[in-house]
Amino acid sequence: MLADILLVDDNCIQGTTRKAILVRSGGDVALACDGRQALAMLDQDGTLRPVGLVVTDHLMPGMNGPEFVAKLRLRYPDLPVLVLSGLADAEDEYQDLDVMFRVKPFPPDDLLALVRSLLTQPMGRTA
Repeated sequence: MLADILLVDDNCIQGTTRKAILVRSGGDVALACDGRQALAMLDQDGTLRPVGLVVTDHLMPGMNGPEFVAKLRLRYPDLPVLVLSGLADAEDEYQDLDVMFRVKPFPPDDLLALVRSLLTQPMGRTA
């Protein structure tokens, strides 16, 4: 069973699809439409159970992925973060932010396997 996951994606269709995939596998998943909303959800008592993983998009309006992760790291330095992006060269923007970076798209089974590994093993982060 997957631990609680906070999914951050400004694309409603992609976010809803990823959430459905993760929920079907036993995960309790909350969906935020941008970094500001995600931080607010994490900071509000009672909004979320303890989160074991954040899965975030890279390109988002208002606060992009690197800005979101930098703010997240100030509050939750050890929380595993998976960044998904269609831009392979965006990985450099996460230097020293301690994230796992993957280029999308990739099959749902690959997403589930990666999420399971991040929830059960120490992170072998790339950025």
